[in-house]
Formats: sequence, C-alpha cells, structure tokens
Amino acid sequence: MTHTVLIKNQSFILHPLGGMFWEEKSLLLIGDVHLGKVAHFRKFGAAVPRKAIHKNFLLLDKIVGHFQPFHLCFLGDLFHSSFNREWDFFENWVAKTPSKISLVVGNHDIIAPEKFEALGITVFKELQWDDFLFTHHPEERDGFFNFCGHIHPAVRLQGFGRQRLKLPCFFKTKNQLILPAFGEFTGNHALKPKKTDEVFVIVEGEVVRI
Repeated sequence: MTHTVLIKNQSFILHPLGGMFWEEKSLLLIGDVHLGKVAHFRKFGAAVPRKAIHKNFLLLDKIVGHFQPFHLCFLGDLFHSSFNREWDFFENWVAKTPSKISLVVGNHDIIAPEKFEALGITVFKELQWDDFLFTHHPEERDGFFNFCGHIHPAVRLQGFGRQRLKLPCFFKTKNQLILPAFGEFTGNHALKPKKTDEVFVIVEGEVVRI
C-alpha cells in the first residue's frame, strides 16, 4: 500500500519498494539502487546468491509497471562500481523500458557519463524543477525543497519488552525528503527523528507514517 504526501501543493506517492512518484509531472524517483554490487562482492569471494543480481531488475520492472512514468530519475549511486557483468543486464533493461531516464550522479557513479548517455540516459550533477531540488547528497538551498538519497535512512522502533526493529523509511524534514535505498543489497543507516520530522516506514509491503 502506498502513501501520498503533499509538498508545496504537489502530490508525491511513496511506494513500499522505496521509490516515489511525483503525480503532476509523471516523474518516478529512485535512489541508491547500487547495481553491480552483487557481482562486485561475488568477484571477491562473498557468498552472495547469483539470483540476487536479477532481483533489482525485477523490482525496477515492478515499480515502473505500477506507475508507468513518463520520466524516471535515479538519485545517484545507480551503479555501485566500475563495469561488471551487471552492466549488460542494465543495458537490456534500459532498452525495454519506455520511460525517459535521467541520472543525478552519486559518489559511487564512477562510470563515465558518456556510457550512460550512449544508452539515452541524461546525466546531471543536480536537477532543479519548479521549487524542488533533486540531488544525491542531502542539500539545503534557500527557496527549494530537496529530494535526495545517499543516507539509506532507517529508524529503530522498540516495542514491549526487548522487541526492536530497524526499518527502512522515507525521512522528511521541513525542507527535505530522503528516499530509502532501493537496492536489495545495500544496508541502511538509522536516523533519530526530531519532533518536527515525519517518518514513513516500509513494513510488510506498506508505507506507514509513524
């Protein structure tokens, strides 16, 4: 189940896979997929199942199929490292995806921009659209609301007794929303919200405001 938030009179739909859809612009935002990470770790002997390579592409197909966006924008760390066999899978995925695709470059995006552009992907250091600023690292800029990734946000929840959970989340402050990492093999970082912050956790296929 999705959850819709209004920001500057615009509708943004938070999806339990970790992406966010700007309804008025038909723009799907996805952060921190880290394609290539599984192959990278397997190359150096980590016991990561080979089928994990395909999981990210299946999830991308699922969320793109759900929203059918005109424009898909990755908020950095799309590809984890230099070329490996996952790049071929990525090329095939791009070829069959009808959406316009953009990449806001992240710190892990070390593959030359020309390689992405050859696939028809537009590459930006940052993107401004109306009163919104799209970046990889969190930014503060007067007059803009910032959407970003990089942090892989999560929160810790404590129940009765010693029950504790660490859940990925969309983390919203007054002028910023940090998207969770989309990739299956990424990990996350627990943040401690202030009273004025809004947290939307992903749990059991739902986005829930806490």
